[in-house]
Amino acid sequence: MGTDTETTETATVLVVDDERDLADLYTAWLSQEYDVRTAYGGQEALDALDEDVDVALIDRLMPQVSGDEVLEHIRESEYDCRVSMVTAVEPDFDIIEMGFDEYIVKPIRRDDLVGVVESLLSRSAYDNQLQEFFSLASKRAALQSQKSQHELENSDAYSDLTERVEALRADLDSTAEELSTRDFEVQLRKLNADRSA
Repeated sequence: MGTDTETTETATVLVVDDERDLADLYTAWLSQEYDVRTAYGGQEALDALDEDVDVALIDRLMPQVSGDEVLEHIRESEYDCRVSMVTAVEPDFDIIEMGFDEYIVKPIRRDDLVGVVESLLSRSAYDNQLQEFFSLASKRAALQSQKSQHELENSDAYSDLTERVEALRADLDSTAEELSTRDFEVQLRKLNADRSA
């Protein structure tokens, strides 16, 4: 069984919305492909959260414990999951500092919701690759600044490190080609926002 298949089969999605009909609808849409947990409010979401959750789809406006508070709990607890706010709240400047990965304004269609989950799961894999790549590249740069060319050429460890960096670079290049249009547009918006800041 391939890694992609295993990831899809084992991915756990947490749907959080105090509108029961909507939460049940999202759950029905996603349950064919994912293990879905449904929470009908912020407190239920906090109770349902654990290390197994890969993606959380959270409504912002909920009584008692808001979606913003659920998001904050996820980040403070350092759960390794991607988060999309799926909400009727139009985005405002307050979202700039929030730690979500996607912001979707209701109403949302089935294909769009499934696409968001797929995109977020893909980004989780990309992030791990990027983190490893930058870590290894940093080590290589440090060695290059401290060691002579002769020492580098005669080191099996450095040779292995270079091979790992180049293999990851090739994987990342391949991943970049596979980015969905949606991911590309998100990254483009981020770049434009950074430039104008």
